[in-house]
Amino acid sequence: MTTMATTESRWSSGLSPFGMSWQKLMMWWFIVTDALLFAGFLGGYGFSRLGSENWPPAEKFFSLTYLTVMTFVLISSSATMACAVAAARAGDRAAVAKFTGYTMLGGIGFLGMQVYEWAHFISQGGRPWAVPEGLDARFGSYFFLVTGFHGTHVLIGVLILLVVMLRARAGRFTANGVEVAGLYWHFVDLVWVFIFGCFYLI
Repeated sequence: MTTMATTESRWSSGLSPFGMSWQKLMMWWFIVTDALLFAGFLGGYGFSRLGSENWPPAEKFFSLTYLTVMTFVLISSSATMACAVAAARAGDRAAVAKFTGYTMLGGIGFLGMQVYEWAHFISQGGRPWAVPEGLDARFGSYFFLVTGFHGTHVLIGVLILLVVMLRARAGRFTANGVEVAGLYWHFVDLVWVFIFGCFYLI
């Protein structure tokens, strides 16, 4: 009976029985389910690649140096997001707005570089249904699906960060809200590391 009362008290006070806010708990649920979705995409990519006799090498269409810079930009934005979370815990409104803005710039820079990467691949004849020189067309399908899906996540993250930054400037932010946004952003960055490794390095 005491356990049930304690659980009810935690929920009614805005905390889940897992010792965190319900917002953070729901974000963790989202991260787990979304990670499984990305894992399914990458698993399908790996299965198709291993079973193909004419899978195109990534260096044929993409510059590893350029992609490394893209990755550095996105990973660096995780550092500024961590600074924003630390500032939120300290109650530093100006620092939250500043570091959230830097994180947004990193996300926007990454998206701009991805647009260029897509345009370059398309200019070479890459399509979701075809790849130049008669190579396995599934490469194009997976490329646009996985990078496009990830890019959509980055765009959503930039919009979330914009809201967080505006709320910080208005003095209406909470440390928990910034942490939840940070969880999402770190997840998006981590997913890109796996995409980068699977598509361009292996």
